Amino acid sequence: MNRRELLAVPMQSSGAMDVQSGVARRAGVLWCTRHRAAGVGGPIADTAVVVIHPSSNFMGHYALDALAECGVDAIGMTTRYIGNEAMLLLEHCVVDIGSVVRHLRNEGYRRVVLIGNSGGGGLVALYQNQAEHPTITAPPAGGPPDLTRADLPPADGLIMLMAHPGRNIVLTEKLDPSILDETDPFRRDPALDLFNPDNGPPYSPEFLARYRAAQVARSERITQWALAQLAELKERTHGRVDDLPFVVHGTMADPRNLDLSLDPSDRAATTQWGAPDVANLIPASIGHYTSLRSWLSQWSSSLSNGNGPERLQTVKAPVHVIYGTADPGCYPGHARMLYDAVPHDNKLLTPIPGAKHYLFDQPEHKRACCRLIADWSQSLA
Repeated sequence: MNRRELLAVPMQSSGAMDVQSGVARRAGVLWCTRHRAAGVGGPIADTAVVVIHPSSNFMGHYALDALAECGVDAIGMTTRYIGNEAMLLLEHCVVDIGSVVRHLRNEGYRRVVLIGNSGGGGLVALYQNQAEHPTITAPPAGGPPDLTRADLPPADGLIMLMAHPGRNIVLTEKLDPSILDETDPFRRDPALDLFNPDNGPPYSPEFLARYRAAQVARSERITQWALAQLAELKERTHGRVDDLPFVVHGTMADPRNLDLSLDPSDRAATTQWGAPDVANLIPASIGHYTSLRSWLSQWSSSLSNGNGPERLQTVKAPVHVIYGTADPGCYPGHARMLYDAVPHDNKLLTPIPGAKHYLFDQPEHKRACCRLIADWSQSLA
């Protein structure tokens, strides 16, 4: 049976031209794949589930076909920032989700459920928060979009799947505080170096307290520098240039990746990108390439709007938090943060024993997870 089809969703205008791929910008289309429970050409299902990440290409997401086999229509969406994390503004991602939800509503789906996978968890929390109670009139650096004027239809439910609580939270937890010079990843304070064997693992409570405080302090230094750079840029260019790129070194230094006694689970002492000391420096891991405005929107611990637990505190929609007990990057503590933030009782917290972050080479876990998602989504009123 042919289940997969291409879905072209018209992009909402933000009132200004956002910088991304020239083709995507001019086309004004968000590309998604839809896996149909009844097959291409058949009727739509009652329920559509949308798998979401701010920048990853989820058109080929591992769960789509398995979800369709469970009786729901599964959509793997992309935002305007597909493959372009460095320019990403979370607020524009919210507008893009609104475009997809509106498109599906217009097609006749009775239920639309948002699945925030990995970095999508904080984003869908932000979306539902603004769909139900729009308050954000601009990103932290100013300019469009104004979410109080965007078309943001509320979803019928949220699923946090192997999700962390938000990009600003997770990067701060992984930011290497031993780096003394933002231009030189090898100038380090040995007393704060996670990879200095004199410090551990295991890591003492005293070291961890100093380490976590230094991580927050480094994030705030970058935030204040970015704000100052934006002000200088406006003055030097008379407002003709409103952003600049920069590099952040050391973004994969969470003590939990090496000390398994912290937030204990079934995980191995590694990361999604391999050994922690390698992942800390290589280009592939999170947050290395960004811009001034993007840092403030998605990575700043103090200014980003993407703090998932904070956003969930006012959400009325049902929420299901699903986590893998062998996930090396999203921990039981993350799942509990999201679950505890939901203010009502229409919520679930479900572990999948032995499941890793992407369920790679775990077909039984994938089937069980997709059945869980489909059954819960179809049960919503």
